Amino acid sequence: MPLSLSDLGVIDSIALPPRNSYVMALDCGTTSVRALLIDEYGCVVAQASRPVSTTYPRPGWVEQDPTELLASQIAAMIEVQFKSGIHSASIAAVGITNQRETTVVWDRSTGQPITGAISWQCRRTAPIAEALVTDGYSETIFEKTGLIPDAYFSATKLKWILENVAGAREMADEGRLLFGTVDTWLVFSLTGGAVHATDYTNASRTMLFNIHTLTWDEDLLRMLDIPRSMLPEVRPSSGDFGRVSGEIMTHMPPITGVAGDQQASLFGHCCFERGSAKSTYGTGCFMLINTGDQVVRSSHGLVSTIGIAEGGEVSYALEGSIFQAGSVIEWLRDNLGVIEDPSETSDIARSLPDNGGCYLVPAFTGLGSPWWDSDARGTICGLTRASNRATLVRAACESIAYQAYDVLEAMEADAGIKLSCLSVDGGVSRNDFIMQFQSDLLQIPVERDEVVETTALGAAYLAGLAVGYWESREELVQNRGEGTRYEPSRALDVRARELRGWREAVARSLSQIVK
Repeated sequence: MPLSLSDLGVIDSIALPPRNSYVMALDCGTTSVRALLIDEYGCVVAQASRPVSTTYPRPGWVEQDPTELLASQIAAMIEVQFKSGIHSASIAAVGITNQRETTVVWDRSTGQPITGAISWQCRRTAPIAEALVTDGYSETIFEKTGLIPDAYFSATKLKWILENVAGAREMADEGRLLFGTVDTWLVFSLTGGAVHATDYTNASRTMLFNIHTLTWDEDLLRMLDIPRSMLPEVRPSSGDFGRVSGEIMTHMPPITGVAGDQQASLFGHCCFERGSAKSTYGTGCFMLINTGDQVVRSSHGLVSTIGIAEGGEVSYALEGSIFQAGSVIEWLRDNLGVIEDPSETSDIARSLPDNGGCYLVPAFTGLGSPWWDSDARGTICGLTRASNRATLVRAACESIAYQAYDVLEAMEADAGIKLSCLSVDGGVSRNDFIMQFQSDLLQIPVERDEVVETTALGAAYLAGLAVGYWESREELVQNRGEGTRYEPSRALDVRARELRGWREAVARSLSQIVK
């Protein structure tokens, strides 16, 4: 049976909002932060965004400024109100969704970060993860968390901060430091320091949380030498996370929804049933399939995680994580200068009849699922004298779909489920070439919702359900409109040949060959 949340903090005492109000969704991503106002029909009526910067202090290191994330998020919250004329008195609830695994540590009394936020993309802690494997902790970590030891997850980042930031260990031992993923940092800051909490989905990505008992795991905390006093309270994704400070929003709407971006997307797609799946194409690409009340153990490089924690139940999910998706298109623009705008890539890729035997494996920070090779490096194979700008653009676009194909193949094998359709969202899902190519590879339809901001929509749904803005999941399903559907059309022999070429390219990028 699904685990019950009835005794774990579900809040049912918040006053019902008027129906002429809205839900605000905060989407704190890797390249931008946004605030969206969503009405009772699940439509985005207004939104505002701010870019956020990322720094790369050393090869493989990726950081962001927590204060910039917060300031940009608040600026977007204020802007969307003034743009729309919908102010805090008409906001029934606030939902937060966020880039996961990114790690923030701050001073409990001052609320100031003690160092930069270590991004989910950062690989500086790979030696810590490798040591856990060498010391034989992989099985213990998987059994408790559903994850594999990797620098991707928050625990190794937190341990690195305690061991490498001057004074951090002493302050932590004295109970003066707090830890959180980006959601926790926002909740703490937006509530004026009143609430230090996260939700089950974000906690399940730290490699410190037992997904069976729904508690921080004391064995793992001892293993990594992390003080329990640093960790936030863990609550259901739909419930009470305090109120926005009056200094930020005059009428102090309640924060009643929090979920990691991929789980929020799963909820926004209404993937409530076992076997339903979605793929979000953002900076990275993340595919989740709902496995119901079962924690499915992967033998193909996927991880198990908490998928949904709402309505008194926990549903689990299998997840495949691809580190480079939209960032590959940004690399074409920012590093190579071969495009001026990501929107160009679809037409450029279509200008060629095929890839001409050219493959790009974008292992810029290693490879995630199903390979989990942190030492893999980016590779371009099959260049000829005839190769040109369009060749490289097409190879970059195709690389996103190839990686997703590898994940879905592993997912179906692990879950014992054959998908009949894949729901998609995220910025890259607007690229018609990539989505058509994805359908051709998977040999199933790919459906893009009319509202592509599904991650923010999921956060809004979680927040709205908690206050009665929406009465049930059935009402959310009814909100879904018709989107764009891509049907397979590529010849099977061509597809098979191209997949062989992709696998050969991946083999060249793996660390066993690089070394």
